[in-house]
Amino acid sequence: MTRLIELLINGLSLGSVYALIALGFVVIFRATEVVNFAHASLLLLGGYVTAVLHDDLGFLGGLAVGVLAAAAAGALIELVLLRRAKARRDVVAIATIGIDIVLMAELSRRLGTSVMSLGDPWQDRVVVLGGVTIAQTRVAALVVAAVLIALFLLAFKYTPWGVSMRAVAEDSETSALMGIRLGRISMSAWAVAGALAAVAAVFITAFPTPGLDRTSSIAALKAFPAAILGGLDSVTGALVGGLLIGVTEALVGGYQNDLTFLGRGLGDVAPYVVMIVILLVRPSGLFGTREVSRV
Repeated sequence: MTRLIELLINGLSLGSVYALIALGFVVIFRATEVVNFAHASLLLLGGYVTAVLHDDLGFLGGLAVGVLAAAAAGALIELVLLRRAKARRDVVAIATIGIDIVLMAELSRRLGTSVMSLGDPWQDRVVVLGGVTIAQTRVAALVVAAVLIALFLLAFKYTPWGVSMRAVAEDSETSALMGIRLGRISMSAWAVAGALAAVAAVFITAFPTPGLDRTSSIAALKAFPAAILGGLDSVTGALVGGLLIGVTEALVGGYQNDLTFLGRGLGDVAPYVVMIVILLVRPSGLFGTREVSRV
């Protein structure tokens, strides 16, 4: 039972970080109806800038610059490249793959084979509660993600930006006629997605993982099933999907030795298996909007 509780807490913590990344996918899709495949490179960029600057600026200073760098990169991608493309949404989505490859190549060149620390204040310290051992980074991840998601939901519901975002998601043409600047909403969505990815990079690379390296961006790929199974147009779906994927990965990975008959590395593919199973039942995701076609 102690082992199960420990795995559940770690899974919820990891899932909350996945939810932050999934929110980036969702906010861009709601604003532009484009699936952003460059999200992984934004996560790696934010983590890299934080890792480089934390010695000079401290952890919070380095993180602040990393968040700003990822947000600026996201806004720049939308402003300079995607807004000028004026192509179909599926073509723009494919263009984000090319952007991701270019950014990943440059960041991988800079990282090389090194593993960088982001200088987080929790290091390898743990918390022991009733015989359950939990890394402090996992507790911090759960708290920080909960606060950021709550602030995002409040902003999404009550601020002019959130109202504009919801209006654009409902009907972009009518929103434009009502005076909402679609370009500004789209650029802000990319900036918010980049900022969330940079924060997530801290907890993806902190203890018990060794640090930031070229493979750290894989976390964004694991968060992609969370956004899909929750519903790409649903903020609530991103939260639920992230937690579901995190708990699934933690439980399957924790009981890997009891599941050897299914093959090694099952924890890495379990999120995608869950995504496929849910999409077979609900193609639009758990909270996604079903499209109604009239014949």
